[in-house]
Amino acid sequence: MFEAACDALPGFEVQAYGGDGDAVPRWFVGYWPTENTAVVSHEGTDPTQFLSLLNDAEADLTTLDSTLFPGLSSSIEVHDGFATAQAASATAVLAAVKAVFSAKGISSVTLAGHSLGSAISSIDAIYLKLNLPSSTTFKSVLHGTPRVGNQAFADYMDANFSDYTRITHNLDPIPIVPGRFLGYVHASGEDHIESDNSWEHCDGQDNTSTECSTGAVPNIFDGNIVDHLGPYNGIWIGTLYC
Repeated sequence: MFEAACDALPGFEVQAYGGDGDAVPRWFVGYWPTENTAVVSHEGTDPTQFLSLLNDAEADLTTLDSTLFPGLSSSIEVHDGFATAQAASATAVLAAVKAVFSAKGISSVTLAGHSLGSAISSIDAIYLKLNLPSSTTFKSVLHGTPRVGNQAFADYMDANFSDYTRITHNLDPIPIVPGRFLGYVHASGEDHIESDNSWEHCDGQDNTSTECSTGAVPNIFDGNIVDHLGPYNGIWIGTLYC
């Protein structure tokens, strides 16, 4: 399955994959020779069901497991469902990344994901940073990312990941949930695709310009869930696509 999905990247090598698409979202780790990097990615979910979950006023924040995240400040909190999903595959993902590093003699990780998958990959970035050599470099390219954690989480991401991009599309409502009134804050790094397919870089955390997601979609009723699927540079992302 993953081999077929990766045909668009010539030479891509799948190292490991797992998950059941239910309790444990599917994931894969591989090697991308063109960029000489290990790649970590997690699958998304049905956007209509996901929106209902994220818009729940009981979207609780929780600290991350100190066993998986040694030395991480307890002030950093993330959505409890995202934390549970990330923990379910964490050790397997780490082992696979280490295997790629060993086999290829590299020290670079690229994280990808869409929707729920992008939230898990955001938490994975912290997990891998804390559990891989300090020389490891990280790049994240995420699509349709919901808010993942609190202010301390957003500040940590800004301070530790300079190459972090989250791409939002037009009136997609997923990036504006869970709500800021619940204590959630986006990290910096947004690039927003507008209705005419022009791109705008959005400085800072939760930029409220109407050319950015937070400003363009003031509430979920002004959003269009179809925009969550794309297109992103002409590519549609979701169960029916890739």
